Amino acid sequence: MKSLEQYWYESSPVIWLLLPLSALYCLLVGIRRQLYKLKIKQSFSVDVPVIVIGNIVAGGSGKTPLLISLCDYARNNGLVPGVVSRGYGGSFTGLKQVDINDKAALVGDEPLMIHQKTKVPVVVGSDRVAAINHLLEHNQCNVIFSDDGLQHYRMKRDFEIAVIDSSRRFGNGFCLPAGPLREPESRLNDVDMVVYNTTGSLEAEQHSYSLQFSMVSPLKGGEARALSLFENKSVHAVAGIGHPQRFFKQLREMGVSVVEHAFSDHHQYQADDFAGWQSDCIIMTEKDAIKCSDLLLADAWVVNTSVQLSSALKAQFDVILLPVMSQLKSDEKET
Repeated sequence: MKSLEQYWYESSPVIWLLLPLSALYCLLVGIRRQLYKLKIKQSFSVDVPVIVIGNIVAGGSGKTPLLISLCDYARNNGLVPGVVSRGYGGSFTGLKQVDINDKAALVGDEPLMIHQKTKVPVVVGSDRVAAINHLLEHNQCNVIFSDDGLQHYRMKRDFEIAVIDSSRRFGNGFCLPAGPLREPESRLNDVDMVVYNTTGSLEAEQHSYSLQFSMVSPLKGGEARALSLFENKSVHAVAGIGHPQRFFKQLREMGVSVVEHAFSDHHQYQADDFAGWQSDCIIMTEKDAIKCSDLLLADAWVVNTSVQLSSALKAQFDVILLPVMSQLKSDEKET
């Protein structure tokens, strides 16, 4: 049986049955946003710039690698970044600063991956305002990145980046539950920058980036090797991300013969998931590796991912985003 998400990206009469619910959802989303615009519902600000990297599409768009790249960009420009995240998939229910030895099951796979790759402080919590305050209370950060949170209007923000998957885009164009949209496509008219995550030419979209695969590392740690090591070799490819087919396709384009194992986004892996092939050669994403490090997998490898920015996007970061990130704010925090 197909999942609802699969119907979002194809033409099917099944979706028409859900359109009344989508209309109601869009109405409620619009009312909620207007309440914040009219200041009937209150938003809260802090004394440092807050940059949101989010999307209007449910199911993932590949925004986390861009956020990691922005953390590096901020530090390279003399700033001290911090990150807040909902901690989706984690069991922790309060506010917690992520420790490098935490488990993904506790704090969420994406926050843990961000912290391990960047070493910047990351605080998880469902209330982004409280998470930002906790982050600033315990760390000397002067710019905050919010991993997702485009729809978290209690959190005032100074800059919004909406990330779009260039291959799947907006699916059938309907709001939840008939389609993948958290907000109508018109919401993009209000964000500061729309960025496309692409597997094609970087210059095909004005502001775009792509994920580059070149090296792989042993799951249990050790010397990195060139991905070409697996060229013309059959491997089990594991992906529990928003769009697993993108990962499989990119491996095939690099000459790797792939046996696909697609799992749901944020899947918590167990030994049974690998039953029958746990001793075979396995390749997985960095996000999956966070949750598989304790499993007994004899020949497992992690694809090291880097972000390549288009020249247009680099220029926009320098001209538009950097001044916002570097600004000094003297406004009193609202109460």
